[in-house]
Amino acid sequence: MRVGVIGAGIGGLTAAALLAQRGVEVVVWEQAAQVGGCASTFRRGKFTFDVGATQVAGLEPGGIHHEVFTELGIALPPAEWCDPACAVYLPGESQPVQVWRDPQRWRAERQQQFPGSEPFWQWMDWLFAVGWRFQQRQPVLPPRSPSDWAGLLRAVAGDTLLISPLSLLTVGQALQVLGLGRDRRLRTFLDMQLKLYSQCNADETALLYGATALGVAHSPQGLHHLQGSMQVLSQRLVWGLHRWGARVRRRHRVTEITVNQGQVQGVWLENLRGERQYEAVDHLVANVTAVDLVRLLGDAAPRGYRQRIGQLPPASGCFVLYLGVKQTAIPEHCPLHLQFMYDAQGVIGENNSLFVSVSQPGDGRAPAGMGTIIASSFTDINRWHNGDYPTLKQQYIDQALARLGEFFDLSADQVLHCEAATPRTFARYTARSQGIVGGIGQRVGTFGALGLATRTPIQRLWLVGDSVHPGEGTAGVSYAAVQAVAQIVASGQRAKG
Repeated sequence: MRVGVIGAGIGGLTAAALLAQRGVEVVVWEQAAQVGGCASTFRRGKFTFDVGATQVAGLEPGGIHHEVFTELGIALPPAEWCDPACAVYLPGESQPVQVWRDPQRWRAERQQQFPGSEPFWQWMDWLFAVGWRFQQRQPVLPPRSPSDWAGLLRAVAGDTLLISPLSLLTVGQALQVLGLGRDRRLRTFLDMQLKLYSQCNADETALLYGATALGVAHSPQGLHHLQGSMQVLSQRLVWGLHRWGARVRRRHRVTEITVNQGQVQGVWLENLRGERQYEAVDHLVANVTAVDLVRLLGDAAPRGYRQRIGQLPPASGCFVLYLGVKQTAIPEHCPLHLQFMYDAQGVIGENNSLFVSVSQPGDGRAPAGMGTIIASSFTDINRWHNGDYPTLKQQYIDQALARLGEFFDLSADQVLHCEAATPRTFARYTARSQGIVGGIGQRVGTFGALGLATRTPIQRLWLVGDSVHPGEGTAGVSYAAVQAVAQIVASGQRAKG
């Protein structure tokens, strides 16, 4: 059996490495020179910047990365806990809400910050614990075959049945049920945090997904800051991939997926010289967005599938500001991650937040006496592909610098490097349609059993990445990869039988 993988992001690399470990012939095609996708890294002089993703979940024992790396026989990358996971500065406030990893410390923090809200948080804690146990059983969601349904029935046990009716609720509706719907300060905090993970506010985010997003930062789980850069994660996966005999062909762009009688046949590739080549496969794993999968299929995309993808709520783009600074620009004891309200419908007209990642001395991102600051914000992709692009980009840069300058010392002598990325930048370097990031917003109608499956209507064609369950982040796309691998291996075993 020969499997091709489109895209060397974390999801594609994880799928390829696990398949190779199981004895499958695997080749990965990556259009860029560097692997990692939105979790990769670039260098500017003395500074190393993470492209998009800046923190990792799932490195703890039992976490998805821990399990994958153990199976591949490679060491986990060195990392430290993010504690607090984030310091959230609500509008007009100078003291942050500290999202601590220790559950007791976090309980005391939230009770002090949001009096009367404890029933909501206890509900979230319970939903997270039940949902986490369910996810650890690794059911295929949404189910699309008899074997998927059988696995789902095995995974649904005891308390999981109790939360099933809640799958149609949003976080905002949960607040209303508990009499907290008018707590604007709590709502603002939840909107800021949830938007990072679901691309939606509390009124839109599916309750069960919201519980996961709000709970994953706390012990025994938690978020990690990698030593060196985010690139370490993809580098280790490439080591594991090579160890088991698979290979990555960089600078090879897939331009078309061929299908015959409803079954995938192969792909057309194009290299840097514009030379085209056809390669046949038995299975194809597409680590691309759902929109890009339909584009690559062209007329072979089933009408219903094309319509469903076309009717999905618009995905977001991302604006990112990369700063190389003197260490004295960063306050002492600065948390690894911070969040500020960015614009609040001001100059750039988007009521959004800035998520800020700060390097630490000795973490490999900057020389001694220097540091990096990366600030990112979701943005409407459409505004970046029309109108006066240079002026819009400068507006975003100026607004971000002004907001960050309220916390960091960004005077001229402190800033050593400054550049920005927009959806146009991500479109160019990641080949994602219009530069969309973060996958599909995790609303009730697009999450879990109602979301997109790894199994597509085309036989032996699988979709991984942030468009399918359970969503964005390195842990999320790795779960999707594990699900795809299990289904591919099972299909091969049935064929042999």
